[in-house]
Amino acid sequence: MTAKCAVPRCAAPGSENLGDNVACIPLRVTDPMADHQFAFLTSTTHPGFLNAPPLAGRPDAQVVVAGIAWDGSTTNRPGSRFGPYAIRRSSHMLCDGCHPLFKVSPVETLADVGDLALPNTSLSGMRAVLEPLASELIARHHMVWLGGDHSITLPLLRAYRAWYDRPLALVHFDAHCDTWPDHAGEPSGHGTWVREAIIEGLVDPRLTVQFGIRSSAQPEIGEYVRTQGGLIYSGRDLRGRTSPAQLRDICAEVRTRLASGADVPVYLSLDIDCLDPAYAPGTGTPEPGGLSTAQVMTLLEELHDLDWIGMDLCEVAPPYDHAELSSNAAATLVWTYLCGRMAPRPRPV
Repeated sequence: MTAKCAVPRCAAPGSENLGDNVACIPLRVTDPMADHQFAFLTSTTHPGFLNAPPLAGRPDAQVVVAGIAWDGSTTNRPGSRFGPYAIRRSSHMLCDGCHPLFKVSPVETLADVGDLALPNTSLSGMRAVLEPLASELIARHHMVWLGGDHSITLPLLRAYRAWYDRPLALVHFDAHCDTWPDHAGEPSGHGTWVREAIIEGLVDPRLTVQFGIRSSAQPEIGEYVRTQGGLIYSGRDLRGRTSPAQLRDICAEVRTRLASGADVPVYLSLDIDCLDPAYAPGTGTPEPGGLSTAQVMTLLEELHDLDWIGMDLCEVAPPYDHAELSSNAAATLVWTYLCGRMAPRPRPV
């Protein structure tokens, strides 16, 4: 006969009493903070992106959304750790119908793993934990990553580079070139990742395309991608060009360039500050003179059938948002990306 609990039923700390003749089974009692379970994380008890179920409820989901609630590398206004929650909440208005252009919905293909539990005070520590977590998810699902500041993209590219065993093509929407040689005296941060990815061979510089670049920078920094063989379409280059017809030559040039990579996998990294602050005020480093939401929508729609392997959307900082403009734009851009991947080819005109 097994020993009975010496304390009343269900009252033993760290144990579970299963009956008078069943021994207490010790339960794992941990300090949540030791597992990086911070209060700002979105768990799967919250509705997922597009109200998607948690990954545990749909383990074979084609597409999985994961939040990376890190903003420890922000140079101006912090707050993008709250971005994943705000983007998910805004997405709940998009889950009851089809995309108006592509006539599809990704709702039945989607799961949400919540926000990943990561160290919160060390960039190198965060990246060291994120990369293997990302690798595990990439091996099973098409991933959408919700940041977080843009320093999260480097470990993601490392994981994708290892999985595909070749340098990637990169399409990068941003107000900032993110090719600084250091992060305000620190070796790495949210403004250095593109340079680091090129130097590490994670992306092919000739197959790297930047849209919306317009911030102040030294010429050798701002033009780094171009000097390495890539394409840059600055905010000025794109002024007044919104419709498919107005952007057709740019999209054709991008297609031609990426086609030279012989079926190279293409990764999308979208910083919400590519948008003008009139469209996305909720971000850490706003830059006037940016793109409209319609411009970015058109580019994603026209380039929907590239060989996308995943995307991240970074730098939504809800504390500075107004009327949820930024999180609504972010959710709609992710939704458009997901619907575009499902749409038939050739692309619509």
